[in-house]
Amino acid sequence: MKKLFLFDKSSKGEGYVPNNLIFAYASGLAGQNLTYFYITNWLKYFYINILHVDPMKISTVFSASYVWDAVNDPLVGAYIDKRKYKPYRKLRPFLLYTPPIIGLLSTMMFVNTGFKEGGMIVYLVFIYFLWDLVYSFQDVGLWGMIALASPHSEERARISQWVSIGAGAGSAVVGLFQQIRSMLLGAGFSEMQIFFGCALVFGLGGELISLNAARVHEQVAASEEKHEGLLQSIAVLRHNPKLLLISLARFSLDLSPKVQNAYFFENCTGYTVGKMNISGQTAEFLFGLFGGIPGSCASFFATKISKRIGGMKKLLLLSQFTAITIRIITFFVGYNTFAKFIVMTFLISLVNLPGAMMDIAYRSLTTDSIDETEIKTGLRTEGISFSMQNFTSKMKNGAITLIEGFLLNALGYDSKRKEAGLPQNDKFLKAMWPMFSLGPIVGAVLFLIVISFIKDSDELRAETERKLKEMRALRSSTTSSQAL
Repeated sequence: MKKLFLFDKSSKGEGYVPNNLIFAYASGLAGQNLTYFYITNWLKYFYINILHVDPMKISTVFSASYVWDAVNDPLVGAYIDKRKYKPYRKLRPFLLYTPPIIGLLSTMMFVNTGFKEGGMIVYLVFIYFLWDLVYSFQDVGLWGMIALASPHSEERARISQWVSIGAGAGSAVVGLFQQIRSMLLGAGFSEMQIFFGCALVFGLGGELISLNAARVHEQVAASEEKHEGLLQSIAVLRHNPKLLLISLARFSLDLSPKVQNAYFFENCTGYTVGKMNISGQTAEFLFGLFGGIPGSCASFFATKISKRIGGMKKLLLLSQFTAITIRIITFFVGYNTFAKFIVMTFLISLVNLPGAMMDIAYRSLTTDSIDETEIKTGLRTEGISFSMQNFTSKMKNGAITLIEGFLLNALGYDSKRKEAGLPQNDKFLKAMWPMFSLGPIVGAVLFLIVISFIKDSDELRAETERKLKEMRALRSSTTSSQAL
């Protein structure tokens, strides 16, 4: 059993990671994303549509939580960078000790406490804010490990590809929720039982699976330079323009006039094919399944494609140029017959081909930016750098939540009409299709503007790796001399 935890240098050479450990790492990310996507996709929906809390109040709660993130994520990352730790054990402790706590808190958020609206909001704020703090430690540890797993940029890109595929697999499983929900409702289970049961499976179960990631090893040693405090750990970001641009681009991408896809499918779709009736929930499941398969397959070739077209930056540019073009075509195709639904699903699957590789590109570029920052400052910044990933995700979720809450209220959405099986008002229904098909174009244009400023090339990566190798060799020889 012990051999499973040993690094096998004979396979490719020092600094490379054997496939069995990459698989364990990827499965850990799959588990974490079971939890994350269930919480982020369905917690707001649960409180609005199952517990019937006012949409604007829930939007306000989640927006406030993202302000909390604005404080805790950088502080968590800075703390991780400055804390004392044993050699090659900077991040692994967070992969071991946080999952059970996160899993328990995830389940507690889907409990019907029986409180009145005000009490439910207080309960949610307390549990969610605590969940978010602990999750930040796990998230920085999980993704930051990419930068420490190998000193080689090309190998880190390979690791990033496979762990991103693992993360995508976890989110894809959560994508089955609507179909699972439909089946369980047909079997006589209540909405409350379904949401709580899935919280146990996706929340607690997902976090237990995430423990697999603790098997991966850190192969990049800490630098001799030390962060003097939390403020210095945060301030070092000014030396990392690549990371700041990535964060801004990711945030900009979701500044779009749209709401969660479930509102479109549940209220606007539903088809009859022969004697078979396809509900909106089933249509959403089919859309997610067949629209996502091509992109999921394309993820396996992300590193090869990026090499062919000239790097990860060009992969990001390609993704949004493709998205803009195809979404315009999709709008004119429409959705109101089953044949059009099939064409729409096919077109969006083309959007997902390069789109599914974006997270791989983000993480690969982020690990490169950490190396570039080490050359400038002498400091390793996995903590603060990957805390920005979580920070940006939560900030953009805050923006999405505010936009969604505003749009739902402005369009007169009524969750009780939905529960009673009644249609929403005409204003709401007419707005759904243009928001669904064209809304994301606004964010895509903003994204392209920001990402164009990032510097990325094969020459830059090779030069960075060469300089770091020289720096580390000099550091090692100096340390040896002092020891003598």
